[in-house]
Amino acid sequence: MKSLYFTLIFLFSVLFSSAQKNNYTILTIADSLKENANAVVRLDQMDITIASQRSMNLKIQRVVTVLNENGQNHIDAYQHYDKSTSIKNIEAIVYDAFGNEIKKIKRKDFRDQSAVSGSTLFSDNRILFLNYTPTTYPFTIVYNSEVETSNTAFMPQWTFLGGNYVSVEKCVLNVSFPNNLGFKKKEFHFSGFNIQKTEDSDTKLSYSAANIVAQKREDYSPSSIDLFPSVMMGLEKFHLEGVDGNASTWEAFGKWYGDKILNGTTTLPDETKTKIKELVGNEKDPIKKAKIIYDFVQKKSRYVSIQVGIGGWKPMLASDVDRLGYGDCKALSNYTKALLQAVDVPSYNTILYGDSHNKLSIQSDFVSMQGNHMILAVPNGNDYVWLECTSQDDPFGYQGTFTDDRDVLVVKPEGGEIVRTKIYEDKGNVQKDKGIYTLDENGNFSGSLSIVSEGLQYSHRTRVEHLQPTEKEKHYKNYWENINNLKLGKISLTNDKENIRFTEDLQLNATGYGSVSGNKMIFVINSFNQTKGNVKRIRNRKNPFEIQRGYWHTDEIEVNLPAGYAVEFLPSNYELKGKFGEYKTEVIKNANNKITYKRSMFVAKGKYSNTEYDEYRLFMEQISRNDNAKVILAKI
Repeated sequence: MKSLYFTLIFLFSVLFSSAQKNNYTILTIADSLKENANAVVRLDQMDITIASQRSMNLKIQRVVTVLNENGQNHIDAYQHYDKSTSIKNIEAIVYDAFGNEIKKIKRKDFRDQSAVSGSTLFSDNRILFLNYTPTTYPFTIVYNSEVETSNTAFMPQWTFLGGNYVSVEKCVLNVSFPNNLGFKKKEFHFSGFNIQKTEDSDTKLSYSAANIVAQKREDYSPSSIDLFPSVMMGLEKFHLEGVDGNASTWEAFGKWYGDKILNGTTTLPDETKTKIKELVGNEKDPIKKAKIIYDFVQKKSRYVSIQVGIGGWKPMLASDVDRLGYGDCKALSNYTKALLQAVDVPSYNTILYGDSHNKLSIQSDFVSMQGNHMILAVPNGNDYVWLECTSQDDPFGYQGTFTDDRDVLVVKPEGGEIVRTKIYEDKGNVQKDKGIYTLDENGNFSGSLSIVSEGLQYSHRTRVEHLQPTEKEKHYKNYWENINNLKLGKISLTNDKENIRFTEDLQLNATGYGSVSGNKMIFVINSFNQTKGNVKRIRNRKNPFEIQRGYWHTDEIEVNLPAGYAVEFLPSNYELKGKFGEYKTEVIKNANNKITYKRSMFVAKGKYSNTEYDEYRLFMEQISRNDNAKVILAKI
């Protein structure tokens, strides 16, 4: 035993001493950084050198110890490149748990592929990325890259913490720049993190952060962008797509973008303009004209995705979209604009952050090239009709959760303007259920239901329209998981795009919905719209929480009771009011052995402190409990 002990000590010492050369052994990681972490970023350093308005160099060194399979997503070893951006160097080295080198990965070993699928016009837009499959965990990857670009419009937003379940041992940002380009910065959420600003002069900016522990994900939290520290950077004098630009004000930036980048991109073939004019005919109303054009674009074109950071912000020519029938968000918005111009309808390119999960706004107090998406704004009195030109299904003027309720940049001929997109009021996001079901003497269930959805509920429910029959059945069985042995009958879906209303008419049945025991039958009266799941208990919650969008559900269901049974017990009417919303149920016993069940549930959007989370959890728990209220029948 002594011999084995000393042998293990010797081997451990050898491994430890060999790892001292690079300190990539996991033995040197503090326990506090491993707690709640799938990966530990040992070093994340970016050195940005802006030599001139037309030249920027970015060097990255990123050392990541991946503790388990879930940590793979934090390696972030990739680079985009195109005609304006060249990769000068890219490489990686893999080390085992004790810091011993396993593998060198050179540029030729990185996967090189198009950043755009299904397009020939963007063949120069490519991505190099590391595709490494480990044999064991943990392991460490040291990644180095260097990129040069003439586009100085897009300065990376530096994040000191890349997300949940990852910790940071050391993080460094160094920026150098000429003092005549109007360099600017904006810091976010530094409080509570160990971040030092080591230099801040008229030509240099440096930050260093150390020992940032992993953050656990907490339900209903705002996005990481709204929680974790970051720095936004930009230049007042920059370069994009071969053109020098100015970002001193939004008005000046929008004027430059329209005149220098968008100008000359909306030319169409004469035959297309003739066709569009014939299509519009004698219609005079600009909004009705726009609706005809939007329908034409939806039927003619398809969307191709271009990765963020690729393709710049200069859209492909409208004539190319017209010929090929595809484009990215910029191209399709610009093409729609060109078609509208042909029939004298004004419209404006609009830059924003498209995101269904987080309502990210353009930072209105920080003039710079921002956003990841483009839509079109059509003037309508003192407001705008917003057109999502990438969708082949959206109703005219419908936004949905991808672009609603956020600050965007509208590019007008006279300059840029920050505007708020459509806000869907909480009670406008409505789902109305009306139905009937019958129970027989064995507890078997058969019924029909009509679900009408409007507002943001419309986009949630219309997804079922595109499902295959087997997927559709799976969707509804999952939605009604409270009904065992469910079988679906006829399903009829009506998509009223004119009124933006989606209707689902369904027939369904199930055996054994009512539980029969002796001379009693028990069943849950709310069969069709039970609150899904309980809000998770989170002890010592750290983050504030947010209900991003409110909604309103109403239900009216008629229940036919089985012959030979009488009501022994009905749930009491129930009402709940609070800061988070309102909930009400009413159970009415009618003649002819019938019950009417009415229910309404309103949840309001809002931002709340971490200390209010338990109150919200209790609010939802009370609703969930009452949604499971039971009726007891007795044999006559």
